[in-house]
Amino acid sequence: MKPRAVVFAYHNVGVRCLQVLLAGGVDVALVVTHEDNPTENIWFGSVKSVAGEHGIDVVTPADPKSAELRAAVSAARPDFIFSFYYRHMLPTDLLALAARGAYNMHGSLLPKYRGRVPTNWAVLRGESETGATLHEMAAKPDAGAIVAQTPVPILPDDTAAQVFDKVTVAAEQTLWRVLPALIAGEAPHLPNDLAQGSYFGGRKPEDGRIDFGQSAQQVYNLIRAVAPPYPGAFADIGGERFVIARARLVRPGAAPAGLAGLPAGIHVSDNALFALCGDGRAIAIHELRRQQDGAETVVTPAAFAELTSSASRQ
Repeated sequence: MKPRAVVFAYHNVGVRCLQVLLAGGVDVALVVTHEDNPTENIWFGSVKSVAGEHGIDVVTPADPKSAELRAAVSAARPDFIFSFYYRHMLPTDLLALAARGAYNMHGSLLPKYRGRVPTNWAVLRGESETGATLHEMAAKPDAGAIVAQTPVPILPDDTAAQVFDKVTVAAEQTLWRVLPALIAGEAPHLPNDLAQGSYFGGRKPEDGRIDFGQSAQQVYNLIRAVAPPYPGAFADIGGERFVIARARLVRPGAAPAGLAGLPAGIHVSDNALFALCGDGRAIAIHELRRQQDGAETVVTPAAFAELTSSASRQ
């Protein structure tokens, strides 16, 4: 008899892990997901669509603590509850409805980077590795016993979106590898020592504001951590907002001579855009966007020079 599951899921990790359960012989009785936010950039896959393709009932409650949702989960009689990038904490009384346990897929190597947007935080803080962890759900976020993990590298020029693609594959591999043991009741449950990690909160678009007084590596990490499809690292110059969408860190000593003596900030040298930082190192800007009236347009070095010189004359 197939094990039954209720799956709480969203985003690409939700899509792939739901597909792993179905391929692994799990009877998914109910999928709980989110309605897409019309103000959000929806660049990822739809869990709701995948569930619909497989004839699985879908609900999108606003409150995971509602009596209606608890009744729906209870009626599904789940052996397991899974959460794959669902955006709300699930109450313990709901988790208790799973006869054989409730498990979450988290986008880091727990206990490191518990909490929200772990991939973005890992890139921002200059990590060289992250991954995916399947763990038991508990009252505290990302605090339950670790079932399985898969690491992935963060290369020096990787953006958070590129790392997230790797984490998505790592999540799929982690679940695929451990699912037979989980179904058989033989999966390991290893300690999750919270003292060895840290909790990180969510990030807002305003957190992408660049402080050019920081080191070039710190600024570059921010650019990579929030590069599109995320909101982007930005600076307000002359009443205009500019987003650095693509960039590369310039090797020490390789910055154009024309940048010498200039203040920290964005400059044009040799018909190219550079960000000069507090430690004297530079970042080559390969794509600069101007935000205006809710839209973004790519700005050339010549256009940036004209815009900023016009602003200084006013």
